[in-house]
Amino acid sequence: MSKEIDKQIRSLAGSLDADYYGVADLTPARDFIHAQGGDRAARYPRGVVLGIRLQDSVVDLLPEKDNEGAILYRHTTYDVVNIALDQAALRIANVLQREGYGAFPVPASKRTSNEHICGIFSQKLAAHMAGLGWIGKSCLLVTPDHGPRVRWVTVLTDAPLQPTGSPMESRCGECTACVDICPVHAFTGKPFSPGEPREARFDAAACDRYFKEREKNDGVATCGLCVWVCPHGRKKGKRAEK
Repeated sequence: MSKEIDKQIRSLAGSLDADYYGVADLTPARDFIHAQGGDRAARYPRGVVLGIRLQDSVVDLLPEKDNEGAILYRHTTYDVVNIALDQAALRIANVLQREGYGAFPVPASKRTSNEHICGIFSQKLAAHMAGLGWIGKSCLLVTPDHGPRVRWVTVLTDAPLQPTGSPMESRCGECTACVDICPVHAFTGKPFSPGEPREARFDAAACDRYFKEREKNDGVATCGLCVWVCPHGRKKGKRAEK
């Protein structure tokens, strides 16, 4: 049965035109997941991960720093892509539920805690544990072929799906492009370490304040320079393998 459901979910992901597909074994990170999302997130041992590559033409508007470009970037890379990811996650969750398994589609981008500035579950954690990339110095998930120019969604499940990979080692090396370009110096430049809190690498509050200032002054909350500058994303690689 596990092979059949594996094949069914992978096939569905392909039909949804996801650029990335993976299955993560989440059990090694259960304590971290529980600390962020409680029992409702930590009860599931697997995560089905989908990723959609962002449009380079839109991401490349970011360094121009004009309000029109910011509006276009926000609309395309947040509003449109997040809706596509959420719809894809719901389709996969529906199939898993009809097959008798538990399934919880995590919203692609929905903050559930203003205090901790996070959602119920870390999408980049699932992508990392599925072997799709590494956590960069920007605290974003960096893929080998498109860098951080990908947005993610996860369906948490108890279905016996076969994990597609394991956490990828960082390939950032000595690069500090994302650290240097940040307008509020939110990154410390420390490489990711599973045992360290996010605060050791990233001042989320400073980033959040900057977004709110942009929204107040310009009418649109966006930045994304760390996404744009990463050399792994600027390589303009080919479409990822599904």
